[in-house]
Amino acid sequence: MSAHFGTRLRKGAVNTTVAALAVAALAASQAPDVTADGHGRQTAADAPSAADSGTGTGTESGATGNSPYYTDLPPLNSPNPAPSDGSSTTPAATGTNEAGIPATVLDAYKKAEAALAQAKPGCNMPWQLLAAIGNVESGQAGGGNVSADGTTVTPILGPVLNGVGFANISDTDNGAYDGDSTYDRAVGPMQFIPSTWAWAGRDGNGDGKKDPNNIYDAALAAGHYLCRYDWDMSSTSGMRSAILSYNNSTDYLNTVLSWLEYYRKGTHEVPDGSGSVPGNRSDDGTGFTPTLPSVPTAPGTPAPGKPGTPAKPSTPPKPSTPPKPSPPAPTPTETVDHLEYAGTTSLTVTAGSTSTDRVGTRAETAAGKTVAKVRIRFTIVGDTDTTFTGGETVAVIATDSKGVALAPALRAGEKTGDFTVRATVLGRTVTALDHKATVTARAADALARTGDAALTCTAGGEFATRVEVKATYKGAAAGKVAATATLVKSADDQSTNDKGPYFKDAAGNPVRTLDLRTDANGLLALPTLYADDTAGTYLLRITTTGGATLTLELTVTAATPDPTPDPTPSESASSPASTEPEPTASGS
Repeated sequence: MSAHFGTRLRKGAVNTTVAALAVAALAASQAPDVTADGHGRQTAADAPSAADSGTGTGTESGATGNSPYYTDLPPLNSPNPAPSDGSSTTPAATGTNEAGIPATVLDAYKKAEAALAQAKPGCNMPWQLLAAIGNVESGQAGGGNVSADGTTVTPILGPVLNGVGFANISDTDNGAYDGDSTYDRAVGPMQFIPSTWAWAGRDGNGDGKKDPNNIYDAALAAGHYLCRYDWDMSSTSGMRSAILSYNNSTDYLNTVLSWLEYYRKGTHEVPDGSGSVPGNRSDDGTGFTPTLPSVPTAPGTPAPGKPGTPAKPSTPPKPSTPPKPSPPAPTPTETVDHLEYAGTTSLTVTAGSTSTDRVGTRAETAAGKTVAKVRIRFTIVGDTDTTFTGGETVAVIATDSKGVALAPALRAGEKTGDFTVRATVLGRTVTALDHKATVTARAADALARTGDAALTCTAGGEFATRVEVKATYKGAAAGKVAATATLVKSADDQSTNDKGPYFKDAAGNPVRTLDLRTDANGLLALPTLYADDTAGTYLLRITTTGGATLTLELTVTAATPDPTPDPTPSESASSPASTEPEPTASGS
């Protein structure tokens, strides 16, 4: 969060009390396990930290590097009236300026919600959550200080993450985003650190760029970041895990939840540049500079010197030679010399499935000592549609106490072939470590017919029963598996028959080989079979990727000839011919 947002004001006792009462009231409408503490702040019972949630995020510093954030809580008076079930936005009551969101910023949040509903419908992302985070991170882009395309007029930069009061994150972008080639800084209205933006960045306004300073890009990126690992924002646990992964602080979680509930009760659009900017930061604007307490004089201790008589000045000590400053201790990242494989060096995953193994790497010093708390970037490289769980192709994971970072599980698409998972150290030039990966085609190891009706037909007719089979792999339905159905000559000769039963192509021509695919449930329904004029017993052979085979017997019986009809007698033959002479006329 930037230090450029006006003057930072300390909260007075009255404002703190009012905000506390507001949060206490809001807490009543939250999920059953979200309550208010003694100060009125929301508390999430047993809220897991990002590092302990078991999600494999592995990034201690979250999206923002755990940079400072605005701590102001919503006002006591919630926007009124509350929105109806069919309305997502209701004008706020007069005087509730905090409920106003700058027009372009609000539009960006709603467009991000719509895009995520298409891309990740199971996430159930509400735009109000993006608005809550945007307010806590940057005061809605500094009160909506953005251009028409959503880019901030003035760059919004968090403090230098040099380990003094904040996380210690060495430069990862050569200053491309934050202008600092020594350390990283959080950037833009949603305060992404460059290493996170490198993989989470999105183009939200369709200009062909991924700019962390653009509210459309940043809002969409924040939504995808929160929705990774299949977290569901309609569940309390899913939302907790997502928010804590953004900034691993329970106070941050509670502040975001408070604004989320506030915005859900109603908000309205205000002109760009006229939004309300919070005044208090989690670092209190001091950068955690310590204040030394004064040393009181013990009761009864006489003042130096007699009253009215000035004390003799003490002899100033001789100046001593200041000790030479010791060089700063190297950061964990600076001690890394190389990466080693930790576990599998390659893995294979079937198309459409998620790998059970995970790629791992270990950071070591030149002496072979493991290094903890080093951020490793895993990148999927190659012509593949495989992603990590959550839909990303890049993941940043911090090494654990044993110096090991495990990449998220791989989720294979439908494209088969080889690709690489590359591990690199963020903030240090170290030779990358490549892990080989392969996606194999979906497979079945067994085929079985679903019915038992006899497959018979009269020559020249069509089979009344259609063939349907089910493919399985290790006992489970094998969906979307490629299969081939062929009318073969014999059990010993698997070549295609040139007579007997056949299928029809789209033009109605006979075909005796078909390429098919099972449905999602592993079922394969063959088209209607027809018979030519040749009677006999024939074989239908079905095979799948993975080696499953099923051979079915088809019987074609000869057509029964129609009985010969009785000849129809002609009229000439209906009576015998007369042999008597015709009478002749006689004269008298």
